This record gives sequence, structure tokens and C-alpha cells, in this order.
Amino acid sequence: MLDLKILREEPERLAHALEDRGATVDVARLQELEARRRELLTAVEAKKAERNAASKRIGEVKRAGGDAAEAQAAVRGLGEEIATLDRDVAETVDALNALWLTVPNLPHPGCPVGRDESANPEVRRWGRPPTFAFEPRAHWELGERLGILDFERATKLSGARFAVLWGAGARLERALTAFMLDLHTGEHGYTELLPPFLVNAASMTATGQLPKFEEDLFACRDDDLYLIPTAEVPVTNLHRDEILDEGSLPRRYCAYTPCFRREAGSHGQDTRGLIRQHQFDKVELVRFEEPEHSYAALEELTGHAEAVLQRLELPYRVIELCTGDLGFSAAKTYDLEVWLPGQARYREISSCSCFESFQARRAQIRYRVPGQKKPRLVHTLNGSGLAVGRTLVALLENHQQADGSVRIPEALLPYMGGLEVIEPR
Repeated sequence: MLDLKILREEPERLAHALEDRGATVDVARLQELEARRRELLTAVEAKKAERNAASKRIGEVKRAGGDAAEAQAAVRGLGEEIATLDRDVAETVDALNALWLTVPNLPHPGCPVGRDESANPEVRRWGRPPTFAFEPRAHWELGERLGILDFERATKLSGARFAVLWGAGARLERALTAFMLDLHTGEHGYTELLPPFLVNAASMTATGQLPKFEEDLFACRDDDLYLIPTAEVPVTNLHRDEILDEGSLPRRYCAYTPCFRREAGSHGQDTRGLIRQHQFDKVELVRFEEPEHSYAALEELTGHAEAVLQRLELPYRVIELCTGDLGFSAAKTYDLEVWLPGQARYREISSCSCFESFQARRAQIRYRVPGQKKPRLVHTLNGSGLAVGRTLVALLENHQQADGSVRIPEALLPYMGGLEVIEPR
């Protein structure tokens, strides 16, 4: 969440930034609640001072041998007034916090201003989309012909937006995951983690999934637990309510997890294939940085995600998200979009973001600074490195051959047990 200081000192800046984002937040109501909170706290302090003075008078009257009943009654009355004010403070704070949790992060000052994805500028491209002497097939057609993708049986098992991977398809998913983890840990300096796949509401709130995206989450019926939508949630929350030691930053973590999303806001989109599934695998990169280094870290992290695509010989482009297309918690984001011949367009395969202190303030993740008594909030970053299912999609479509087979790129050969080509059954 944001520092409430901006509401008190720079409400115009806040309103302008929210307008750029296209966010509908009642800033006037927030100001009203904050003013009411401060007013009530002042009143409480005044009543407590008055009660202390009245209590002092009781002692003075008793020492003088007088009747202190009137002063005692005054103290009791003040106590009741204070209790009422305390309840008012608590209710006001709860209302303020609930509304403040719905306020998104402020865009980085250099973030391009725009209403939606149509205003996202392209930053760079890598590789050229392949040309074929035949009509390229979509991955779902390729997968079914190869006998490695089974949507019909998955629907029988679980419903729409699920898939079963058979044989070489399952091996390819596993190979991609292992390749990504090995690259990030062996060459990019990340520490591998295997976190829980179920987390509590506090963890979801800390990274910004709650309350904003509750309808997109799978929740357990009998417990305060949610299936994770991304490894970002458990990995970021590893350091919730901690003060990291001086000199311990940066911290770089990567984790493979399955991810679970209802896709409640995407009805009718990508109903075929693996692009938009309720369950999918992902390798996530999460970083904790000092504020002065976080945007340089974003560039580096984005490059680490790009390296996966380059090693797999997959053409892609990098775009920067405009203010109206930013995620709720992000201050700046780069999306990597991989070329899909079956759709003849680029599709998102990774999103790399700097959240500044937005998540850290919610999660109270701080670090000690040399020579300073007060710890500072860290900056958090994350990026997909990569979404495994979408990488499998891109690999099938870009490396397909005229006879319906699919070539395995060189970087994956050590993970495929000698299999160089997936051939039709």
C-alpha cells in the first residue's frame, strides 16, 4: 500500500496519478476519513489529559481530608467518553484501511501515460518470426496430432480450461521447468526455493491479490487458505514482518510452482489451448532490493527472463506497460511477448515489475541501514522466468515442421533423454 503521507500532503498528486491509471478511488472520502481519524485521536488525547488532571485532584482532595466523590464521578465519566472515542477511532481506522487497500500503486514518473494496452510502447525485439512453406498449425492442433495434449479427458476430470499432457508433452513441460531453474540459479545468481502452494489471507493481502482480485482466486472451503495464483505470493511473504540484516540485500529467489486462477474476468477469451488455464506451471523470479537499486534490478531481471527465450530460439518483443495497463501493485512493468505462428501475433509470456515499497509496506519487510537506527522498507520486484505452459506453446508453434513434427531446441536436448524431435503418432 501507499504511505498515508501522500493523502495528507499531496492529495492532488494522488488524484492525478489515479486518473492516469484509470482507477476509480474516492480520494475525497479518503481525506474525510483521515481527517476524522486525526480529529478523534486529538480528542482522545485531550480527554486522557483531562482524566489525568481529574485523577490528580482526587489524590489532592483525599490528602486534604475532603470528599472526592465528585472528582471520582468526573473520572468515571471521562473514562466512558474515552471508551466511546476509542471505538470511534477503531471504526474510522478500519474504514480508512479498507478503502486504502483498494488504492493501487502510483506509476513511476517515466511510465507512459495511456488508457489501455493500445498505448504500450514497444521497447525492443529479438529474433525474427519464422517463415514456413506450409500453413503453420496452432499448438492445440499440433499437440493433439502428436498425442501429447489431451483436452477432452481433462474436461472429463476437471472441466474447461484444464489439460492433460502425455508422454513427450509431460517430459517437455518438465524439461522446460528444469532448464529455467538451472539457468536462473546457475548463471543469474538466484536461490531456488520450493514454497507452499497454499497460503493464508495475510499473504494474499501483502502482495496485493486481496482484496482486489478475490474473485480470481481459488479459496479453500474450511480453512483460511488460498491456492496460489503465482509463486510471487509465498516467496515475497517469506520475509513478511521481518527486518533484514544490514548488508543482506539484494536477495534473489526463484521458484517453480503450479499456479491457480479462476480467470473470472476473461470469459470467452482463449477458450482453446493452453494460453489461459485454471492451472498452469510457472518459474518465478522475486527480488528484494535497496530503493536506490531497484530500477536497475528491474532491467537486469527482465534480461534474465529474456535469456530463456533466446536460449530456446523463440522470437519475442519487449513492451512497457502504460499507466492504464499497469497491474494493481506495480509502479513499472515490462511485458515479454513471444511470437506465436498459430495466431500470427505476439502474446504475453512474462511480466516483470518493480513494486517499489508498495508490497513491502503491506508486508512490513524492512532492512537495516548502516548508521541509521530506523530500518527502511525494501523494494520488491518479480517476473515470470517464464510461464512454462506458454513457453511450451511457443516452442511447439515456432519449431513445428512440415510433417507435423516439432524440433527440440538445442538448449533443451540435455533434458529430453535423447529425444530431438517429437513426431506424430
